[in-house]
Order: sequence, then structure tokens, then C-alpha cells
Amino acid sequence: MIISGTVGWFVLATDLPALTVVFWRCAFGALAMALVCAAQGLLRRGMLSRRQFYVVVLGGITLTLNWVCLFIAYAQTSIAVATITYHVQPFILVALGAVLFNETLTRYKLGWMVIAFSGVTLIMLGGQQQDQDFVQYVYGIGFALAAAFFYAITAAITKALRDVSPCLMVFIQLGVGCVMLLPFVSLPTASSVSDVWGLLVVIGFVHTGLMSVLLYSAVQKIPTIVVGGLAFIYPVVAILVDAWVLHRPLNGGQLTGTLIVLAAVAGINVRCRFFQKDNSATLRH
Repeated sequence: MIISGTVGWFVLATDLPALTVVFWRCAFGALAMALVCAAQGLLRRGMLSRRQFYVVVLGGITLTLNWVCLFIAYAQTSIAVATITYHVQPFILVALGAVLFNETLTRYKLGWMVIAFSGVTLIMLGGQQQDQDFVQYVYGIGFALAAAFFYAITAAITKALRDVSPCLMVFIQLGVGCVMLLPFVSLPTASSVSDVWGLLVVIGFVHTGLMSVLLYSAVQKIPTIVVGGLAFIYPVVAILVDAWVLHRPLNGGQLTGTLIVLAAVAGINVRCRFFQKDNSATLRH
């Protein structure tokens, strides 16, 4: 989660277009995941059915679009604002479940959803106090919400592929991202080209490859509710990076909206995890 919270800093430091940064993230990340998959013996025939492969490819498309939108949001707003807005993903996933899978949208979930998006509205209005164009700021908020939408779809697809190795899935999805963005990629041309390549390598190997391996290893070893709690480290680190490194602290309105969004995410996650725990206990008995 700490690694995830610093990715925006590295993305902005490259000073490259979002499409280019995402391409190199996918390229270097795919190389890192290929090494992991080879070490685990996952690069063999028969590891995926044709249907599973097509679903993984669809997840690769949405994952790539998610990163492109998020990286654009970093540049249009700030790392902290984009990250907090991006954390409305659980509510978008709930809405998608209600629309696509006829899942029940309870008053409890709907209430937290309204609270979360009221927090996003406060963050958006708080942008007027910043030294930047308000239309551009709202534009960035929209991209952050689009990123959350595409990530929610990716999460739904991942849940449908429980029998597929996460590392193999990420490897294929990163390959899909490379193919998608190849027509738009450009090479760094700044005076400090070596520094830019270094940043891109870190984004690919550390923020993508290493982070994925650490995350999936952790998920297998600790309770889901702990994973949900630790996920709050991500936005907190992003806020600290924005304030201390890039000197862009949140103003009063943005900070209030941030606390509202995080409280709503905590509320819906704790309730959902609680019931999941009860249900699993019932099944075991």
C-alpha cells in the first residue's frame, strides 16, 4: 500500500503523456511478471481455458483504461485529490452489481454511497480555492471517477476468475495493455532521458511487478478484513506525498471531503466484511 501511494509522484516526475507512461508501465511490468510466472511454472499450455483467456483479456482492457484515466487525473487535479476520488470504487462496484447482476441495493449501501459522493462533491468544490483552472480541475475529477469505474469492472472480472493464478492474470493483462497503447507510445526526449527511463523502470518493476506479488502474497496469508483496513494506507501516503514532496496540501474543503469519502468506504467495507465473516462461519459449521 505504501508503494501504491507513491506511484503518482513517479508518474508526474516523468513529465510524459499518460498513454506513454501506462505503456511503459505495462511493458516493464509484464517483463517482471513474466519472470515471476516462469519461476512458478505458470507459462505452460493448458493453464487457461479459451473462455478464461478472453475474460482475462477484457480485464486487461479495463485495467489499462483505469491507469490511463487515473494518470490523467493526477496531472489535472493532484495526486491526493485523484487518489481519494478514485477510492469510490467500492460504491461503483455495488452499483454495477445492482444493474448487471440484480444484486440487492440495500438502504445501508445506498446511504454510504450518497455520503461518499457528497464527499467527492466537496473535494470538487474545494478546488476553486487552488491556483488552477476550475474547469480543468472538474475535468480531472471526472477522469478519476472514470478510473474508478474501469477498476470496478476489472475487480468484478477478477472475482469471476478465482481459478486463475493472479500472477498469470496480471502478466496477460499487462501484455494486453502493451498491445492497446503501442500506437500511441513515444520515447522520452527530455534532457534527463536516463532519469526518465529510471522512473519508468521503477513504475513497471516496483509499482506494478513487486507490488502485485506482495499484494497477492499478503491476501493469501492475512484475513480479508485486515487487507481492507491496510488499504487506507494507500490514500494516506498519497496525501502525504502531495503535501510534503510536491507542496500541494489539501485545503479545508478538500480535507473535509476526503474524511467523508474515507469514512464511507470504511463503513461499507466493515459491514460487508462482517457479514462475509458470519456467512463463512455458518458454512464451516
